[in-house]
Amino acid sequence: MKIMSYKQFGAAKDVLKLQEVNKPHVQAGEVLVRLHTSAVNPSDVKKRAGAFPELLAKGDIIPNSDGAGIIEAVGEGVSPARVGERVWVYQAQHGRRYGTSAEFIRIENRRAAHLPNEASFEVGACLGIPAMTAHRCVHADGPVKNKIILITGGAGRVGFYAIQWAKMAGAFVIATASNAEDRQACLSVGANAVVNHRASDFAAQILQASGGKLIERVVDVEFGANLEVILQVIKTGAVISSYSSTQEPEPKLPFYKMMYLDLTLRCIIVYAMPEEAKNMAINAIENALKQNQLCHRIAEVLPLTKAVKAHELVEQGKVKGSVILSI
Repeated sequence: MKIMSYKQFGAAKDVLKLQEVNKPHVQAGEVLVRLHTSAVNPSDVKKRAGAFPELLAKGDIIPNSDGAGIIEAVGEGVSPARVGERVWVYQAQHGRRYGTSAEFIRIENRRAAHLPNEASFEVGACLGIPAMTAHRCVHADGPVKNKIILITGGAGRVGFYAIQWAKMAGAFVIATASNAEDRQACLSVGANAVVNHRASDFAAQILQASGGKLIERVVDVEFGANLEVILQVIKTGAVISSYSSTQEPEPKLPFYKMMYLDLTLRCIIVYAMPEEAKNMAINAIENALKQNQLCHRIAEVLPLTKAVKAHELVEQGKVKGSVILSI
């Protein structure tokens, strides 16, 4: 089978190599998936660049955690009825070397979720990190019906799904975007209002959008950069769910200000989500796909041979939506 892999850290053009290797043999409790698509997420390019120095300790890496395809074989303990099933896979390159940038993958049975016929394989590759993270951000701390939620970076991979999960659950959603295209994207999936997070009156815009009411939940893409403003508009007893802090990787917390607001800070990453939360997200995703309730932002679909370009696009941070490899 063909794979795209790397044996050292560095720029995509220098380390990603297309190779031919033997197809993996499925083990007990696993399924063998013939992949049709693979998604390149920010975490995948960070790993390749060397964010986790120990990653290559046991050998080369086939990158990418998310993908979709069809189950070709099952291992002992897995129902034979799964053969031929359309699935989307997640956590493919978490705690293991071999991800979805390949024609085939063997993976734990529970990490291959059913992909309804209503969804394409391209859509299936979008679900693992973005849609599951967004679901956890919105639903981890109880019902959001009639609550005011601020979703920063609403046009991004996670934020776009977070708007949709929040609206489906009955929340009033204020999203942030910095240009007309992203603003329209947020509105198109149900945001009640969109404010500009780069404006000098960012906090005032949020309160104007909420009718002067303080924010009860926050789903945040840039915790360190946004915290000062968030603390100006957040309600006592509220929750901040954040899944990234790229601009300020180690932010300094105004502890006493947060303490006197009785705030809950929830830091979210798919890999560490409780299995119950993962199952809740998977069930919600399947139901939403069957009813065509989710919209998806796919920026580029490139062949596996163009994996270098895909990684570069994600690193540049300018694409509007997911970057998918067609295999």
